[in-house]
Amino acid sequence: MCGRTACSLGADNLRRACAYRDRGGRRRQPEWIQAERYRPSYNKGPQSSGPVLLSRRHLQQDADSSERVLMDMRWGLVPSWFKKDDPSKMPFNTSNCRSDTMLKKSSYKDEGKEGDEEWRGWRLLTMAGIFDCWEPPAGGEMLYTYTIITVDASKDVSFIHHRMPAILDGDEAIRKWLDFAEVPTQEAVKLIQPTENIVFHPVSTFVNSVRNNTPECLAPIELGAKKEIKATPSNKVMLGWLKNSQESSPQKKENDLPRWTSQFIHSPSPKKTSANILQQWLGKEGEPAAKKRKA
Repeated sequence: MCGRTACSLGADNLRRACAYRDRGGRRRQPEWIQAERYRPSYNKGPQSSGPVLLSRRHLQQDADSSERVLMDMRWGLVPSWFKKDDPSKMPFNTSNCRSDTMLKKSSYKDEGKEGDEEWRGWRLLTMAGIFDCWEPPAGGEMLYTYTIITVDASKDVSFIHHRMPAILDGDEAIRKWLDFAEVPTQEAVKLIQPTENIVFHPVSTFVNSVRNNTPECLAPIELGAKKEIKATPSNKVMLGWLKNSQESSPQKKENDLPRWTSQFIHSPSPKKTSANILQQWLGKEGEPAAKKRKA
């Protein structure tokens, strides 16, 4: 059911927003792998590429599995065992996978775990997924692809669809999902549950076409209005900071990295008048205390 995502942050700001603590408690930022391939977008659909957060050990066997990297991957899983010469010949849709069958279906067995990013409102929304690396039978460049895991919808969003993306709430959940060397798969799978800790708003049918890639794709609309995109004060503020989000921010000190205490909005957002809200959030002072790692 998840057919659109968005991440309008520039590469540097996205890396800063994904700051974390490694196994030694050190504050780190994930390394971008081929960052030049990443393109911010307000409207990502299946077959487009998007930023994926994963354990470094997937790429380097002797690496600490608590270390994280960012990669730009294509949305729509192509299993490593797929033997045809063209990944577009996949006979079924793999942009989403159901949490209750992903460990049974051959399409999703032995794939690596990843966290897919989407920027919504004031926080980075992390959706759980799995990825794989496909090599063309005749040789050539390796293709990294991913799929988003879905669960039964929570009661708050069930009127929209009976499924929703599996959302990882907070850095501890992300750590358990990504650190496959320390956290068994069966324990990580327990994190895949419906969540009501999100907010949502209606958007225009403008988002239906992936050719449309402007802030209007994310702007709230008033249902029943004659015009789908209405220039309200709140819309103008949102469009302002969405356009501003791709701009590079000044170099920040290590302790100025964004907080990860909670990634989601627990209550309606307070009204803001500044078009620079996103940059203010990325530049918040202070950092959370190191979290204890379970044995």
